[in-house]
Amino acid sequence: MNDKGDSHEKTLHFNGAKLVVETPKDPVYSSNGANVTLPCHYHYEPDQEAKRKIRIKWSKLRDDYTKEQDVLVAIGKTYVAFGDFQGRASLRQASRREASLVVSDLRLQDDGKYRCEVIDGLEDESDVVDLRLQGIVFPYQPPRGQYRLNFHEAERACREQGAVVATFSQLLQAWSEGLDWCNAGWLADGTVQYPIRLPRKPCGGLHLAPGIRSYGQRHRHLHRFDVFCFSSALRGEVFYLDRPAGMTLEEAKQACQDAGAEIARVGQLYAAWKFLGLDRCDAGWLADGSVRYPIAKPRANCGPAEPGIRSFGFPSTGRFGVFCYKER
Repeated sequence: MNDKGDSHEKTLHFNGAKLVVETPKDPVYSSNGANVTLPCHYHYEPDQEAKRKIRIKWSKLRDDYTKEQDVLVAIGKTYVAFGDFQGRASLRQASRREASLVVSDLRLQDDGKYRCEVIDGLEDESDVVDLRLQGIVFPYQPPRGQYRLNFHEAERACREQGAVVATFSQLLQAWSEGLDWCNAGWLADGTVQYPIRLPRKPCGGLHLAPGIRSYGQRHRHLHRFDVFCFSSALRGEVFYLDRPAGMTLEEAKQACQDAGAEIARVGQLYAAWKFLGLDRCDAGWLADGSVRYPIAKPRANCGPAEPGIRSFGFPSTGRFGVFCYKER
């Protein structure tokens, strides 16, 4: 850079006002399908009026704060949204020096960190907002057994169950709330990890403290594990149907359709159990061919002493009830 350029930059830094960007330090919580505002404001120290149009840029970040994708760019009152955020993201400038991001119809993959960047000429400052969807992490393995999914198959498996692959932050939160699982699973960043609350020999050994065990980054095509999926609060309801003689899987699917619904997915059952307190001591078919039942209030003859989703696996034969899902 030439001397004139250096002089201008130094003058702006030492003699100009400092640009300050402020966002909430606490996470912003919302749920699947809702609308949310991620607050962002800026000001100058000492106070002054901007001499040019301010440029605002919102980006979604990975867990390590590197950029994952552009969300929105604005100059003045004109803005452009990108990718999955087109038609859903807008800029709120209701008050002076506000640059808040509004996202409508939240999706599971919207959970994460967002950077609000304000650019005034050579001044460029930013801060981060943490958007957390109220949700639940659950381990998943396909009908063909344990450790059968490469990363791309894991993504598809979660999507088919009304979920997305969980992030490390979501798994850590689930671990802090009690998740203990000894089978390693894919996370959204391509790492393979598993949460242990009670150290034991088959799960990394007795000598390690409770925590998240990690295999680190794995090859997304060659290596095969289970997966941790993330599902959020429902926009509908899960309910149970039964017949005196039970139903095959195909009969169960038809029964849900006859009731104006569809057979529930695994993620929907977990969400109904966690957020709606679904409690049913009767096993029922789910869309993936598994048979499960949710227990919110443990009792005799309904499995272990802890609340949770009980599983009968993927029976090739048998007659059971069914869990259906219906949008509101």
